Amino acid sequence: MDFKDAAARLKHKKESQETSAQHQEDNLAESYRLRGKMIGVLLRDARLHAARSVDDCARLLTVDPAEIEAWEYGERVPSLPQLELLAYYLGVPISHFWGMDTLEAAQGRHVDIQTEYMALRDRMIGALLRQAREEAGLTVEALSAACAIPVEAIERYELGETPAPMHELTVMAGALKKNLTYFLESSGHIGTWLAIREEWKHFSSLPEDLRQFAAKPVNIGFIEIALMLSQMPADKLRRVGESVLDITR
Repeated sequence: MDFKDAAARLKHKKESQETSAQHQEDNLAESYRLRGKMIGVLLRDARLHAARSVDDCARLLTVDPAEIEAWEYGERVPSLPQLELLAYYLGVPISHFWGMDTLEAAQGRHVDIQTEYMALRDRMIGALLRQAREEAGLTVEALSAACAIPVEAIERYELGETPAPMHELTVMAGALKKNLTYFLESSGHIGTWLAIREEWKHFSSLPEDLRQFAAKPVNIGFIEIALMLSQMPADKLRRVGESVLDITR
């Protein structure tokens, strides 16, 4: 092999390495671009599913709304702390933003679900209102007179055609001797969430020493005993108390 052949081979090898490096750089750039686009799609999906506006998200992060739009179009990409705040605000797990599935494809648009939920709940509240009125032995006219609500309005409420305004529902519940909890959602995810929130409210109002006691897993047995005692008939509970007194004498 002469000097010219060796030089040509070295030149070709160098050009091949440069071409390979350029391809690798181009591939990485395309990968970053596509990943940024996907994050933008998932961000927009989560925002629409939560029925939040671009301005809402911008206020949360104290950035210009144009920045949020740039993220959604994949022109720029948010940082991890920004995505963490958005995940909390939009009610999605942080892993949503590095997944491949949209919420709209999996669950449908959140706004549509909310509309369906409220229409269903209006019908359920109407049915409960009618049931409570009939149990109380009142006609629509009698309830109308007691609450100063037009007969036609009550009829629409009972059919679920018109949502009963909260202040009128409160008055009608009082006239029918029902607590407002009678009308609350008691099943499904929303009902469970509301019940947990109410329970947490009462738990938070307990004295600190009781909260700490209840929060320790080792004390579960004592709580279960207290629950069992609370469910005992009065006469049996009395006998248990007398037995405890005999033991301690």
